[in-house]
Amino acid sequence: MKWGKRQSLIGYLFVLPNILGILVFFFIPTLFTIGISFTDWKYTANTYNFVGFSNYGRLFKDSMFYESLGNTFIFLLSVPVSIILAFMVALLLNKQVYLKNWIRAMYFLPYITSGVAVAFVWMLLFDAKNGPINQFLQTIGISNPPGWFSTTNTAMFAYDIIWIWLLLGYNMIIYLAALQEVPQELLEAAKIDGAKPHQTVIRIIFPLVSPTTFFLLLTGFVITVKAFGIIEAVTHGGPGTSSQVLSLYVYKMAFRYYEMGYASTISIILFIIIMLITFIQWVGQKKWVHY
Repeated sequence: MKWGKRQSLIGYLFVLPNILGILVFFFIPTLFTIGISFTDWKYTANTYNFVGFSNYGRLFKDSMFYESLGNTFIFLLSVPVSIILAFMVALLLNKQVYLKNWIRAMYFLPYITSGVAVAFVWMLLFDAKNGPINQFLQTIGISNPPGWFSTTNTAMFAYDIIWIWLLLGYNMIIYLAALQEVPQELLEAAKIDGAKPHQTVIRIIFPLVSPTTFFLLLTGFVITVKAFGIIEAVTHGGPGTSSQVLSLYVYKMAFRYYEMGYASTISIILFIIIMLITFIQWVGQKKWVHY
């Protein structure tokens, strides 16, 4: 065997475990999901029937699906807000700040904290009657503070606040790494030319870290679309179904009502949504991301 082919074979052997993992845990389950989406299989039944596209027809007539879809898009609003705040915090912590390393660690700590623990802490904070947040709002003159998790109009926005808080530390750390790579010569030249701080940020720093922004948007949207653990732990999608997102709807249909065929149909639509979001970002990034 020639040296080049031998090296290629060694390389394939190194990536073989990853290829097998993707094949077994991603590719084959995806094909299986597509297959059972055309059946009426229930988890508790031993038989199933081929029903064609009836699950898809049911889906587009399902008002719960549309409500979950709307809640998912409200939940996705937390991603750009978290990125904007993380960028601002990273700009501040990139300078000479007292106890800078401790502050960075404090911001990042929520990201590595147990999601269930975070959920219950925020459930206490957002308590409509005795929660510290509403008590603070009352002290500053708001006589009728939001009900947060206890009302249908504010539940999703409460989850947005939690998710912004969770993502902030991770996004900030990634931005800090990107800011370290910004050439100081450009910043000094802008200062000599009379550029104001906000002009330097908008015209120089932000374009230079735009690949990082694109990466955080891409991963943030995917993570958020799939997230449901916190919502399930606190309100189970309530009050009513006001905080039920698509991923939680899939979970409920599959493991609470055992309708695996219909749950698979919803999960395929969820996968298509993720792909569309990714495609739109990938096409759009050519106009604002500078490599």
